[in-house]
Amino acid sequence: MNFCRGKKSTIPRKHYLLQYLLVIGTFARNSFIREMIFRANFLLETLASTVWVVANIGFYLLVFYYTPSIGASTGWGRFEFFTFLATSLIINSIVHTVFMPNADQLSERIRTGALDFVLVKPVDAQLLVSFERLDLSSVGNFIVGVLLLGYSLWQLGWKFELIPAFLYLFYVGCGVAILYSLMFSLAATTVWLGRNQTLYDFWFYLTTFGRYPMEIYRGRLGTPLGILFTYVIPILLVVNVPVRFLVQPLRPRQWEHWLLPLFAAAVTLASLWICRRVFRAAIEAYRSASS
Repeated sequence: MNFCRGKKSTIPRKHYLLQYLLVIGTFARNSFIREMIFRANFLLETLASTVWVVANIGFYLLVFYYTPSIGASTGWGRFEFFTFLATSLIINSIVHTVFMPNADQLSERIRTGALDFVLVKPVDAQLLVSFERLDLSSVGNFIVGVLLLGYSLWQLGWKFELIPAFLYLFYVGCGVAILYSLMFSLAATTVWLGRNQTLYDFWFYLTTFGRYPMEIYRGRLGTPLGILFTYVIPILLVVNVPVRFLVQPLRPRQWEHWLLPLFAAAVTLASLWICRRVFRAAIEAYRSASS
């Protein structure tokens, strides 16, 4: 038996959004209850993750003790870079909290046939497998990222402006969407591969390139990498675009600077569409445990 779609819902279309929000809220509540059952483990995981982030910040403080900027003439001084780092922490903590445990679980469900139970429920299958579990131990990283962002902007003398702040939040959302699309597309390939145990490793290797400003990707080796991870696998767009609305401002006279955020918005829509198509193709190819 081959399940291609979830069970058709009898709820009117106008209530779909409210229904989905209620489902996601229920998932969040259940995840919190599950974490509180094992409080000691939750606290240890949160502490370990937060300590690692703080140690990482300490490493960059050590780097800036010897140099005023990341690369010559890049414009990424100490607090400009810490704004970049904070944005990276915020985006990645959201992805690790919401989507990483679900991507891992999707791979396991496909392998064991447990995806059957998802496909017969009257809610969109991709929504269910995307939000069912939350890893709340990464919330500490999010808090550190927000605090680091606020401190760095204060050191830079940043003045609040509504439009740049809105665009920053919008492109943070775009960055999360790009990473989600890439992650779940990789997880869905378990249907064809049988096992996908390298998901975490491959994900770590890819996202490593997005942890630094794209200005450092220069020269014979850097330029090809910059092109690859901007236009083919758009990892560099995830953090580089939103942070430019706070520091490294886009210059109206240089029109090419504005192509980057427009391209990032287009890539976000394209990546979500591709992810949806890959997921549907995976469901069509999926053979249930009863097949």
